[in-house]
Amino acid sequence: MPQVHKPGRRMPPAASTLPTLVLVDDDVALRSALKFALELDGYRVQAYASGEDLLAADLPSCNVCLVLDENLPGMGGLDSLEALRGREVNLPALLITSHPGPGLRRRAGRLRVPIVEKPLLDDVLVRNIRKVLGQPPAA
Repeated sequence: MPQVHKPGRRMPPAASTLPTLVLVDDDVALRSALKFALELDGYRVQAYASGEDLLAADLPSCNVCLVLDENLPGMGGLDSLEALRGREVNLPALLITSHPGPGLRRRAGRLRVPIVEKPLLDDVLVRNIRKVLGQPPAA
């Protein structure tokens, strides 16, 4: 059945125009909760448990943002990003972490990756995603 626009109601964007977030976090509960919340905010979400899973995935090439946890077993978030960039996969990204020390901040700065600190309170993650994707702030 086709969607009918009703005055005063916002039509959801077509699925092909929705940004895709590629979320990598090894914490099953957090990954599931973030995926759910981000989908409620109108994003498509591909979720992975490790950097290795990310590198094996078929990633979208446009209208996408990587959301990478730094502290992963095996390959961490920035290591995963460096591996992707070594393959000339230059997607916008942001890093989520609980303890961004000076070394991590320098490394993220060199890669031009903003850091979002956990706990992820309010809409800080979505605000940073919108910024990385070049979207205007939510009204």
